[in-house]
Amino acid sequence: MASFRPKYITFDCYGTLTNFQMAEAARDLYGNRLDEPRMQEFIKNFAAYRLDEILGDWKPYADVIHNALERACKRNAVAFSADDARMVYERVPTWGPHADVPAGLAKVAKEIPLVILSNAMNAQIMSNVEKLGAPFHAVYTAEQAQAYKPRFKAFEYLFDRLGCGPEDILHCSSSFRYDLMSAHDLGIKNKVWVNRGHEPANPYYGYVEIANISGLPGVVGL
Repeated sequence: MASFRPKYITFDCYGTLTNFQMAEAARDLYGNRLDEPRMQEFIKNFAAYRLDEILGDWKPYADVIHNALERACKRNAVAFSADDARMVYERVPTWGPHADVPAGLAKVAKEIPLVILSNAMNAQIMSNVEKLGAPFHAVYTAEQAQAYKPRFKAFEYLFDRLGCGPEDILHCSSSFRYDLMSAHDLGIKNKVWVNRGHEPANPYYGYVEIANISGLPGVVGL
């Protein structure tokens, strides 16, 4: 893929670029009520319910967090509070990038336009983007698309807004379930998996693996 120079490099934001800290938030809320094995189970359940909550019609991300947290609490016999869900939601725009992100992005941004497609709310995402340390050509959200990834509608919104097709982009994500599986199914042949350690490798989906964003310039021959 080093010889491929895309029109755009498109990114997932939370988890891939921004250090996604839902597990830490759950620990802050429930760590004094759950032992470590039960805490690990809660974190796993909370993540699974967040995915389940976004597979239907679009709804505000505050509702996604509220519903997923409530369901995880019920499953793990922990008292749920709407204030806890609001606290988790309000933390999102405070999160900054993984340490490797600013330098890697800045090098690529000099040559290729960067685009974010994020499962985000308009009011939150720019606070995270401003912390990434590189200019972005465009930032698209699930709120704008009225669909969350992994739904195809989110990616189709990106294609429409950029005026391009699957063959024109390189899509970069740390998640197969949210991004790279759908990208594969939509015909995006050029993909990068950032191995942040939260999902196992899945070579079927055809990608270049990098350990972090410092490896991205080499993927596009920079």
